[in-house]
Amino acid sequence: MFTYFMRRILIAVPVLLGVTIINFIIMMMAPGDPVDMLVSPKLPAEAIEAKRLELGLDQPPYVQYLSWLGNMLQGNLGYSMITYEPVSKIILDRMGPTLLIMGISLVLGLLIAIPLGILSATKQYSKLDYFAVTGSFLGISIPNFFLGLGLIYVFSIWLNILPSGGMSTLGGGGGIGDVLKHMILPVIVLTANVAGRNIRYVRSSMLEILGQDYLRTARAKGLKEFLVVNRHAMRNALIPIVTVLGMEIPILFGGAVVIEQIFSWPGIGQLTMSSIMSRDYSTIMGLNLVAAMVVIVANLLTDIAYAVVDPRIKNSY
Repeated sequence: MFTYFMRRILIAVPVLLGVTIINFIIMMMAPGDPVDMLVSPKLPAEAIEAKRLELGLDQPPYVQYLSWLGNMLQGNLGYSMITYEPVSKIILDRMGPTLLIMGISLVLGLLIAIPLGILSATKQYSKLDYFAVTGSFLGISIPNFFLGLGLIYVFSIWLNILPSGGMSTLGGGGGIGDVLKHMILPVIVLTANVAGRNIRYVRSSMLEILGQDYLRTARAKGLKEFLVVNRHAMRNALIPIVTVLGMEIPILFGGAVVIEQIFSWPGIGQLTMSSIMSRDYSTIMGLNLVAAMVVIVANLLTDIAYAVVDPRIKNSY
């Protein structure tokens, strides 16, 4: 098992390197550069060129990339071309709010999807089954931005009981209660999306397992249906579900970009959009590196979950 994970970590190194190269090429292909956002167009060409020299944008693309790569290997992601703050500090400051809503949304989504998916499979074609399937399709079909704007209109504008954005009330005392109040709407949107996706997977996986011969044998031996479903069927049904759950973290990480823009949540998603709009190359490279690492870590956690759910996988390493 240890050898397998070490091999996966070694494979991750060229993957991360390839991601950074592709991201850098895409940025170089984009029109304009950060100087366009930093200086007035009325400045003389000499002043604009001096700014380009200061930022190192006069160097060939491969020199700029190698310079960034060398600093990154030393733990230095550079400085923001807009705010001149260390990129690592900017990302760490924004990571906490993003992980907060992502973590809560993932847990709530799974707490809804797994029990509802199991009940839907065990009571196939019942009213509960139709309700779960309909709710699943609604959760998947409704775009995050549409649901978010709808919730803002209902709860913030019409009923005026929840804040429409931000992480705390401006001029207020703050505190946990205030943060939780601001979290409600973005968490609802992300939770609906997570639950909608996973109800279908849990239901279909359970339906496939419930028809297996060994479960009929367990019932024939007189085991109660609760034990048949939760002890024998559930563990085997989780194996294909683990694959889907392993991709939830990267999907949530990407979905946070839209949600944080709509609700003005000060996290990684909002930072990504502002960095793209301002052509802040250093921050964009740092964010892309973090996103790639999130995907790799999610895949490693998925492999660990496989070994926990199915001992046969662990013994095969």
